[in-house]
Amino acid sequence: MPDLLHTVENGVSWITLNRPEVMNAVTWDQRERIIALLAEASAAPDVRCVVVTATGRGFCAGADLRGAPPASGERVAGDVARMIRQGAQRFIGAVMDCEKPVIAAVNGTAAGIGAHLAFACDLVLAADSARFIEVFVRRGLVPDGGGAYLLPRLIGPRRAKELMFFGDAVPAAEALGMGLVNRVVPAEDLEKTAREWAERLARGPTRALALTKQLVNASLDVDRATAFAAEATAQELNMTTRDAQEGVASFVERREARYEGR
Repeated sequence: MPDLLHTVENGVSWITLNRPEVMNAVTWDQRERIIALLAEASAAPDVRCVVVTATGRGFCAGADLRGAPPASGERVAGDVARMIRQGAQRFIGAVMDCEKPVIAAVNGTAAGIGAHLAFACDLVLAADSARFIEVFVRRGLVPDGGGAYLLPRLIGPRRAKELMFFGDAVPAAEALGMGLVNRVVPAEDLEKTAREWAERLARGPTRALALTKQLVNASLDVDRATAFAAEATAQELNMTTRDAQEGVASFVERREARYEGR
């Protein structure tokens, strides 16, 4: 049985972690394949949305370092920082930089890098049985995979520190109240809801969504002048697309727009 499932249906790329026996702890090989699939989604005209989910009771219990390339020789200064840059940070960056909307459908426990995988997605749906754990402190570790970047932007620095300092499990309902997830649904409705959201996005103006994603992701890191300049540039680029022209035409003609993702 493959440890990573992938299908494309109705314009949606479904990426499913499939190691339920270990709560979908992600291996080096899985990480590299997910990065490649996200890059493919960005470039593929027939892919207009991505869903990341998992089988079994766990969404992703963190990193499983088994299967990583063996270390060569004695560790020296710089090795760990390089490993983090090329590994966890590159993984989370691939989600944030994907040019298509990415939905996390969190079916169970999301811990460590698994939680950050969900938080990096554009929209997060959670089963009512899901929970999120900043597990690093339990192991005496500093959060990696962009956690200290993502969480303060999602819930503010004080709540982020609370989660990271204590490492307590956050149930789905509490995560919803914090703003970590968009919606909580019964576990049996998770796939159906994810499919509805993803296919709705896949019918949308794909390039406009990509540019909107870029603007929002950059907004908290730049000043107003830079943000306004980026917005103007995004508008300029988007108005060259067929979908923007279709959107305007459908408004003038008082009909529903038919977007093609171009």
